[in-house]
Amino acid sequence: MEIISGSYVDIFSKRIYPAKVHFEGGIISKVEATGTNAEHPSHFILPGFIDAHIHIESSMLVPAEFARMAVVHGTVGTVSDPHEIANVCGIEGVEFMIDNGRRVPFKFNFGAPSCVPATAFETAGATLDARDVANLLQREEIKYLSEMMNFPGVLAGDSEVIEKIAAAKRLGKPVDGHAPGLRGEEAALYINAGISTDHECFTREEAMDKLQHGMKILIREGSAARNFEALIDLLHDHAQSIMFCSDDKHPDSLLEGHINQLCSRAIEKGIDVFKILQAACINPVLHYKLDIGLLREGDAADFIIVEDLEKFKVIQTYINGECVAENGSVKSGERWEDKNNANLVNNFKADKKKAADFVVSTIAGETGSLLPVIEALEGQLITNGVHYAPKVLNGNIVSDPGRDILKIVVINRYFEAPVAKSFIKNFGLKSGAIASSVAHDSHNIIAVGADDDSLCKAVNLVIEHRGGISCVGTSQVDQSMIESVLPLPVAGLMSAANGYAVAADYTAMDAHAKSLGSKLAAPFMTLSFMALLVIPHLKLSDRGLFDGDRFTFV
Repeated sequence: MEIISGSYVDIFSKRIYPAKVHFEGGIISKVEATGTNAEHPSHFILPGFIDAHIHIESSMLVPAEFARMAVVHGTVGTVSDPHEIANVCGIEGVEFMIDNGRRVPFKFNFGAPSCVPATAFETAGATLDARDVANLLQREEIKYLSEMMNFPGVLAGDSEVIEKIAAAKRLGKPVDGHAPGLRGEEAALYINAGISTDHECFTREEAMDKLQHGMKILIREGSAARNFEALIDLLHDHAQSIMFCSDDKHPDSLLEGHINQLCSRAIEKGIDVFKILQAACINPVLHYKLDIGLLREGDAADFIIVEDLEKFKVIQTYINGECVAENGSVKSGERWEDKNNANLVNNFKADKKKAADFVVSTIAGETGSLLPVIEALEGQLITNGVHYAPKVLNGNIVSDPGRDILKIVVINRYFEAPVAKSFIKNFGLKSGAIASSVAHDSHNIIAVGADDDSLCKAVNLVIEHRGGISCVGTSQVDQSMIESVLPLPVAGLMSAANGYAVAADYTAMDAHAKSLGSKLAAPFMTLSFMALLVIPHLKLSDRGLFDGDRFTFV
């Protein structure tokens, strides 16, 4: 029997009082009040934090290494969509995530990916049909149907889409949503089909529209998409229907904090602490029926001890009664060592390219007309479609760093095919190029560059390592030549190396990209979404420039 004393935070009854929490065999056996409300001990005991929607792959870490970094911030579990690796490796990728997550004391809760591939307008490495999804949903480890991004398919009654939703309903498992900008009658139809959540709202008005139709809203604050400021005031009146999530979080930002940061920011907004903790700790467990304790007698002993209820600095994290992290570090021992020696899955068949592969001729570009250009937006996954007169050199349309109009390319990594080429604004590179094999959702190779030679070098670095992020060019800071790569050998998405080392390497890569002139807060994260066709308005897949509003190629 173990006993922890402190100020017990009872979120359900909205009370805080001195208590002793008794637990044995990983279960809380007794919560014993020990004094009056005026006698609060100096630290607080509360349920652990839950990230209600995250793609672990976007941390560039395998699950075991993600967990090592997350537990120090008081996160005890995640609702994790393995959609990214499934698009690369299919069922084998989902199996890898489940197996790797089992190796450490952390509560991963995976979903069955609903959209593999995400659309018919791109090349993915695998397909999961309705039968595959139904089989996954029958597994105990699979808690829900992952985000249904094909909202046009839902609205049109597509048989495959409806069959996947029906399989989840039969098993009593929730269906996650993904419907950016969907409003009014169409939103109602989407929700009435059985979709229970959405993490894609980027305005309060959109979120209110969906809340009024019974949907739960996930407030997302990731490394690229940041909707906290727009949506956080919803917590005042809709605490029962709000959760916090990251969606996509790079390792450098995971190093700094996780859901604890959102709780602290919400306190600064003057929101009631019990409403904040309901969103951060309680709602995900109840909605997804997770096997995660909520600090009640009979629950699993999953809880955290924090210094205060303002900054939420975590002193200790307990999972199943085991102290897994203390004062900013995981507890040493074999639970966290040598966990990543499993067979590392991948699917990477691209051959190295030549600079000539990236040329855009004036014949293809029609210089007599304006050039369609993707406009990337800071802190958003959506883009705008804009038009500019092209810059022509030696009969070819080329990047124009002076106007911040750069070439963007997508290269099929699953078989040899022509390079897809277009142009993009707001990446800010004055020279060089950056490239990545993390390109939602099919994860072909994507790159942005100021010239074709740099694009070719950056892309070939990724191909050489069978996945990774790369940066080449001349630094605007000190005129040094940059040629760096962070290998991601697990499906071209993740590293199995120590998470803190990967975070340090990524931080250096981020600095390299910014030294070439990029002003984006997270250039590689923003790059990874420029091939995400299910987010409007203009994106580039391996098959061409795509209009996300009309769902057709430009």
